Amino acid sequence: MYCVQCGVKLADSQKSCPLCGTVVCHPSFDRSKAEPLFPENRLPPKPHRSLGGTILTTVSFLIVSVTLLICDLNIAHSVTWSGYVLGALLIIYNAFVLPSWFRNPNPVIFVPIAFATVVVYLLYIDLVTNGDWFLSFAFPVAGGIGLVVTAVVALLYYVKRGQLFIFGGACIALGVYLLPIEFLAKATFHVSRFIGWSLYPMNVLVLLGGFLLFLGICRPAREAMQRLFFM
Repeated sequence: MYCVQCGVKLADSQKSCPLCGTVVCHPSFDRSKAEPLFPENRLPPKPHRSLGGTILTTVSFLIVSVTLLICDLNIAHSVTWSGYVLGALLIIYNAFVLPSWFRNPNPVIFVPIAFATVVVYLLYIDLVTNGDWFLSFAFPVAGGIGLVVTAVVALLYYVKRGQLFIFGGACIALGVYLLPIEFLAKATFHVSRFIGWSLYPMNVLVLLGGFLLFLGICRPAREAMQRLFFM
């Protein structure tokens, strides 16, 4: 009899490996019979989920928001800096607290909600500052990134296999999308000279995505990487 962990030869009377401490389990040994933990075809009841933490967090967000708004109105007699803070708090709440109200939150629904909140917040900043950059820059950039992230989340949630292909395709898509982002930035903010900063992160993301796709296709390379990183 040999240890299944390190391969050391063991005596039949030994209950654990003297080298690595692995418990010995031999298929020819008789196992003691015992009553099952649960009746057949029945699952243990799910623990009761309490909403106390979510309610407390929501009340805290409301108290902070109302306090900031009152302070801004008392000092400036209008909504000035508090609008930016309230918008940021709303983004944080929708991203991290809103899903906790539901028993089984679906990320495919809440990820677009979070990005939609970001888009509305950028629109608010554009209107307040008269920036005239929302439609030409902020909306296509935030919307495009939101679509890519939502697609990745949906594939990971509904497709149980092919994670390497999903992440590889996402890296390539984000890398290629940096080119129109730079073009939109130049057109919106009137940058005349050529910069080309998008080429550097694009090359990194495309190479990384291609490497992930290669690992997804080539099984020996994937297994070698798994052994290298103990995955």
